[in-house]
Amino acid sequence: MIAMNYYGARELAASFRTVRKNTLQIAEEIPEDKYGFRAAEVTKSVAELLAHIALSWKFQEQINFIEKRNNFDGFDFPKLMGALMAEQAKPRTKAELIDLLKGEGEKFASAVEQLSDDFLGQIVAMPPGAEPPSRTRFDMLGSVKEHEMHHRGQLMLMERMLGLTPHLTRHMNERIAAMQAAASQQK
Repeated sequence: MIAMNYYGARELAASFRTVRKNTLQIAEEIPEDKYGFRAAEVTKSVAELLAHIALSWKFQEQINFIEKRNNFDGFDFPKLMGALMAEQAKPRTKAELIDLLKGEGEKFASAVEQLSDDFLGQIVAMPPGAEPPSRTRFDMLGSVKEHEMHHRGQLMLMERMLGLTPHLTRHMNERIAAMQAAASQQK
């Protein structure tokens, strides 16, 4: 019997590219003079959040692509996080952040779509006390998309706070208006 996987590396890469495309549209629509905006005093600014989104996949790159770890024994998490935080903190223009989002997003998606089902199915033991105690590589790599969607929700709220209507809301409103117009013509 042939096993059938309906969602594998290619599908994960494609869905990530869709998520990144939407994040890029938000980054493009927020004016550069609003990139310093923070929703609250202790939160990341628009620019800081975009840099964080662009670079946060580097954790998965280290674990799954560079070291191909099957556990976290001896992994220097503080060192990696320190380097990532320093890279995220570098001042960048809007154009530089958009280029960073595009470039890093494509690096991640291209790396993912090359992976085999066997590799994606491998189990990685998490650090002691973590829940769950182990995860598949597929789950770990999928978390990059989930993480971005979490932060994209924050960006969409920031857009609202800046007086902008997020593009996904505009598109939905346009579809609803078109359906209502079509329904009223059928009466």
